Amino acid sequence: MIRYHKPILFFFLLALLSVLISFKEGDPNQRTAKWVLIKGGTLQVKGSTNINNFSCSIIGYSNPDTILVSRSRADKESVALTGALALDVKLFDCRNPVMTGDLRKTLKSKDHPKLKIKFISLSKFPDFSSPNDVIKGFVDIELAGVSRRFDVNYTFYRDEQKIIRLVGERDVNFSDFNLTPPRKLGGMIQTDNKLSVKFQLGMKSL
Repeated sequence: MIRYHKPILFFFLLALLSVLISFKEGDPNQRTAKWVLIKGGTLQVKGSTNINNFSCSIIGYSNPDTILVSRSRADKESVALTGALALDVKLFDCRNPVMTGDLRKTLKSKDHPKLKIKFISLSKFPDFSSPNDVIKGFVDIELAGVSRRFDVNYTFYRDEQKIIRLVGERDVNFSDFNLTPPRKLGGMIQTDNKLSVKFQLGMKSL
């Protein structure tokens, strides 16, 4: 039987405790983490026509998807993400039946019913103690059967219920996905090419 002297045992326990503390959520030395999405996520797109502005949303995304976070050992700042969202295009609501139908048709919802967002990376690990920690990241967005990679501005913070809140924003164009902006009345009403996309997610650490 191996016997440990008290000083050796004390330093062993102290070292073990230090390792465990270093892996707590938000620690700059943390290598991996898992975040599971909770109910209540939203995706909003805003655009404009030559006569007005519009806003369309998918509200209440509830699939319990998991995002795996892993820090690169070669680059201490770089953080890789593994995980994706698949949203039903037919759930887009523009608060106007005609506009809602036009958007769903333009996005080819019958042939490509899902809008997919695949998380790729962050420029650094989030500082959850700051309510305005803006971080650059990359995502792949697949829409109407076309996938494109974009850089995104993220904001991370933790609310009073200890829920991690992620907000991502990015401008995209219909043409990025080989789509033609909808037109009405023989072209008298024309939708601009640009859309502002914003998604908000709530997550818990596993």
